[in-house]
Amino acid sequence: MIYNKNLKIAGRPLECIILILLMLCTSSANAQPTKEDSVAVKSIFSKSLDDQKGWENLRYLSKNIGARINGSPQLQRAIEWAKAELSHMQLEKVYLQPVMVPHWERGGKEYAAIHVKDSTLSLSVCALGGSVATNGYLKAKVVEIKSWEELKALSKKEVSGKYVFFNRAMDPTDAESFNAYLKAVDQRAIGAIEAAKKGAIGALIRSLTLSIHDYPHTGAMQYNDKVNKIPSAALSTNSADLLSSLLKSSPDLEIGLKMTCATFPDTVSYNVIGEISGSQYSDEIITVGAHIDSWDLSESASDNGSGVVQAIEAIRILSHMKTKPLRTIRAVIYTDEEQSATGGLTYAEEAKRLKERHIACIESDAGGFVPVGFRMSGDSAALASLKDMMGLFAPYNCSGIEHDPRGVDIAPMREQAKAIISLDCSDHRFFNIHHSALDTMDKLNKREINLGTGAMTSLVYLISKYGL
Repeated sequence: MIYNKNLKIAGRPLECIILILLMLCTSSANAQPTKEDSVAVKSIFSKSLDDQKGWENLRYLSKNIGARINGSPQLQRAIEWAKAELSHMQLEKVYLQPVMVPHWERGGKEYAAIHVKDSTLSLSVCALGGSVATNGYLKAKVVEIKSWEELKALSKKEVSGKYVFFNRAMDPTDAESFNAYLKAVDQRAIGAIEAAKKGAIGALIRSLTLSIHDYPHTGAMQYNDKVNKIPSAALSTNSADLLSSLLKSSPDLEIGLKMTCATFPDTVSYNVIGEISGSQYSDEIITVGAHIDSWDLSESASDNGSGVVQAIEAIRILSHMKTKPLRTIRAVIYTDEEQSATGGLTYAEEAKRLKERHIACIESDAGGFVPVGFRMSGDSAALASLKDMMGLFAPYNCSGIEHDPRGVDIAPMREQAKAIISLDCSDHRFFNIHHSALDTMDKLNKREINLGTGAMTSLVYLISKYGL
């Protein structure tokens, strides 16, 4: 087309039409953040750092409701509480999304002991989530392994009728604790399957923590319907070290274990969703979320009460801003992240069924510690836009960008959203308490949680303004 400055469309000069189109493009994608954005981000962080409501909510969720495992009255109470909190904001929509979740109960307190010579030494132990029971006091010899290669090298005769003791510790030389966790978690996840293939009667897993203490750390484990299901339990790191030491001098010692856990039929739970409709691009959705379910050993303030209050406070702050967001913002409080991730899967399936257009899905599930930035994945244009925004986070020391988001709930949206993003936090203290009785509110710091709220809220604000 040849440019003609005198050309008019609907009575308007072409220059005017071009200017309008440029303005629309600038408001919808890849715009460079401005001084005005810096002021807005500063205001959001100021509101977040001065916030008292989030800390009060964390106290209520942790102390008044407590552990929130699938199928428990506490999880249902937490869901109703989250819905009430969102409803108080007078958002356009607040609703529950039904989710079918597995229902496993720990039963009575587990007991384990080492029987060596004429002595009986108690161990700190807990069942892994989803484990079968021992059906009484199950006593047998032990074979210790520290790698899959060691297990593979053992004959079925050497393992049959024994416990397999997986004693591969998290790597203390890895500067990032989460990486050390990811490299060791496979033994918890599939240890019972691989041990059973060799004829073992049970699996004992060293707790996934770098701390040396007497608190066992639970977590999800798996079975294969084609392989015999054997009990699987976590030993505290102190107990694991004791067992390993005694096996060197007394290889014929025995372990006794009693667990009364049980699995029940799947039950209904709910994702909690609250929504602010976008003023211009209401069909473009940004989610900010966290999972509300937990394991049953503690009040689970860090994993993931902290993320829940950050997501709730993010949408609260945004709903109180003078200007309505251009794009639709959803707070999504997911259920069942810990056991089978059906909350995130159900959300993704429903979004696909409704043909919704998600431009970003953001999650906080990094323990509530000091934020250092974000972990992102998505198309190249979206990542370029996000990178441009990160300069605004430098004054708050959380402008870092890493790949491979770690939010389990947002992972199913990878193919549907332009970007999936997880808040990235310092993880040096996270695995000290992760999935254990130590996960209590006194381990957290209000200012660190509020900084995370500010970071998440600011990112949602910027994506809502510019798109991706």
